Amino acid sequence: MKFGFFNEWALGIVKGDKIVDVSGALGQVHAHSPMELVSVILENFDELRSSIEDYAAKQSGVPITSVTIRPPVPRPDKIICMAVNYLEGENPPMPEIDAFLKASDCVIGPGGTVLMDPASKASIFHAEPEVAVVIGKQGRAISQAKAMEHVLGYTGFMDVSARTIVRGSQSYFQSKSWATFGPMGPFILTKDEVPDPNNINVRVWNGDYQFPGYNTKDMAHKIPECIEFASAMMELNVGDIISTGTNHQNLGAIQDGDILGMDIDGIGTLTVSVSDPAQREWPRGRDEAMATRMRSGGQP
Repeated sequence: MKFGFFNEWALGIVKGDKIVDVSGALGQVHAHSPMELVSVILENFDELRSSIEDYAAKQSGVPITSVTIRPPVPRPDKIICMAVNYLEGENPPMPEIDAFLKASDCVIGPGGTVLMDPASKASIFHAEPEVAVVIGKQGRAISQAKAMEHVLGYTGFMDVSARTIVRGSQSYFQSKSWATFGPMGPFILTKDEVPDPNNINVRVWNGDYQFPGYNTKDMAHKIPECIEFASAMMELNVGDIISTGTNHQNLGAIQDGDILGMDIDGIGTLTVSVSDPAQREWPRGRDEAMATRMRSGGQP
């Protein structure tokens, strides 16, 4: 099933190029905020699924292009981003597993605007296109053998980064959690619709410029290991996001007026615009210094 939220947070099931409002199948589900609604649906997804699918089968829906798509998880309890988690270039070294937390209120949806805040004194801004895991079952100290039982599905995520160096290394706090730095969507694709999460194509572009794209087979630490790693330190809750990292061969400076896009097999296309009141500029196209450094096992 591919589903998400649209307009005034109606639950929608995607059928081809149309979306079906299935709010009528939710029965006694009531919520006081979009995130509360999403949380209730995700937590009770197994019980609600059959009635939602039956309801959707009887409706024709409306064109997706005629509605406003909302982020599928508007304010997760946690956004855990895997750091340097792709094998890039020939015979790359295996990176040590690592991650960081990104502020949950940085999330925006498809068609939103990334604001490059003038208060950020970053040397450059990037938008890292990633496949993200949506947690569907609470757990702590989850083994790799049990990890996929905790996955509900997958969505798209852009880890926008304002590269800021403090004491000789990247400051994740100052780089990652500015408002709007977490575009997400467009939909959640349930795990049963994904035969192999390590064989997903991701296409990436900025305006007319096409990056090479990548396949998740090059992920260094696979999803079960990421879940085991994260859950060793903290409880994973329903609706938490684990963004699995990016292949840095697909990064270029983002700047005012850009239209960024990524398309993930099955999940769909996420596009956002960029606004920079400070009108900063960098060379267009791929960031070759970053690409070269990462092929050698370096750091962003």
